[in-house]
Order: sequence, then C-alpha cells, then structure tokens
Amino acid sequence: MLEYYLQPPFMFIWLLPLLIWSLLWKAMALWKAGRNNQIGWFIVLFFVQTIGVLDLIYLLFFQADHE
Repeated sequence: MLEYYLQPPFMFIWLLPLLIWSLLWKAMALWKAGRNNQIGWFIVLFFVQTIGVLDLIYLLFFQADHE
C-alpha cells in the first residue's frame, strides 16, 4: 500500500505543499535574522533543514525586537 503513495503523481501531492511551507518560513526567518544582524542564527537557519520548525521557533521566541 505504501508503494502506491510513493509513485510519481502521488508523491508530489504531499511533497509540493511541504516544500512551499518550508521555503516560506525559511525565507522569513533568514530575512529577519539578517536584518537584525543575528549572524549566528542566520548561519544555523541557512544550513539546518527542519521543515520550518526551527524557523518558527526563531521567529516566535528568539527574534530581536527592533521597531
């Protein structure tokens, strides 16, 4: 049964939304880390791929407040 869902047309049904989700959060987190001169966070966010989880943690808890 699992092999059925890993065939080419079905594989992209779940892969494309996951890719879009990850890229949106990664872009937002990298933008904020770069703008706030948080070079350590920028490097970690750039190299570690966590499907948006680490990006959300950064945006919610560790982003510097510059207004």
